[in-house]
Amino acid sequence: MSDRHAENSSRSTLRALTARVVGAFETVANPVTEREREYRRIVALCAPFAVLLLVAGLYPLSEVVRISVSTAQYRSVGFSLDAYATLFGDPYYRRVAFDSLWLTTGTTLVSVGLAVPIAHALEKYDLPGEDLLVTLVSFPISLPGIVAAFMILVLFGNNGVVTAVAAALTGSRPTDLAFAVSVPGLFVAFVYSMVPRATLILRGTYAEVDSAAEEAAQALGATPFETFRYVTLPQIRPGITGALILTFRTGLAIFGTLVVIQTLVVWTLQLSRELGVGYDVQVAGAMATVYFAFTFLFTVLGLRYTSAEVGI
Repeated sequence: MSDRHAENSSRSTLRALTARVVGAFETVANPVTEREREYRRIVALCAPFAVLLLVAGLYPLSEVVRISVSTAQYRSVGFSLDAYATLFGDPYYRRVAFDSLWLTTGTTLVSVGLAVPIAHALEKYDLPGEDLLVTLVSFPISLPGIVAAFMILVLFGNNGVVTAVAAALTGSRPTDLAFAVSVPGLFVAFVYSMVPRATLILRGTYAEVDSAAEEAAQALGATPFETFRYVTLPQIRPGITGALILTFRTGLAIFGTLVVIQTLVVWTLQLSRELGVGYDVQVAGAMATVYFAFTFLFTVLGLRYTSAEVGI
């Protein structure tokens, strides 16, 4: 009797769901009220993205998840959590995850810390050659990670320009001063790629700051630092949060720079190695799944508990 009741309940739920889908389709196809017409416009505008999300997002992701739990090397068959057991049980992968997190966290904090005064200067002062400065600040966004890493080598490598000048001034050997192919060099390369992204977000935030409140604070005797701390900072805090979220995700996704400066094995580099050496596709699939889940949850929680707005 209970089985029949459960079956009837399932059928009722399916019919209700079908009726709602059909009703929504009819509303979009034949709108009557202005609200329904607006709903149709929203659906029409979102349809291309929905198709892209399905074809280039959800379907590939579902395949990656299936591969990660497959029991065969080249086919998605069976079910096994061995790849995930390897990720969470092997100290090597835990070290890779830890290195990824501390490098990304450190470069994110430094990048946003540098972006705040840069955005402040660009928006609050009439700087000479401001258009050129904005171009120079945003230019690294257009560079592939490999090019950014090569520039670090040119500047701070054994034969780098900065290294040669510093060696000439201090009398040291260039090889003693060069740090491009090291963790500090990788850190600088990450910051170089991430500062422009944080700056562009903060410039948009600064454009909405209430200048009248700042002027009132200064008229009442507040110093520039006090004005920034008590008036400007609360207004740009959502932008700072958004910049932190975006740059952190960017840091996790950087790969091209790591191809050139392989001084630290992080998640994206190890994922490439899993596919290139030995072709352990199950572990690679598990790494990709964990990466997506972590990034997605980080973004959701970051936006859930702040008022920041951040794009992909």
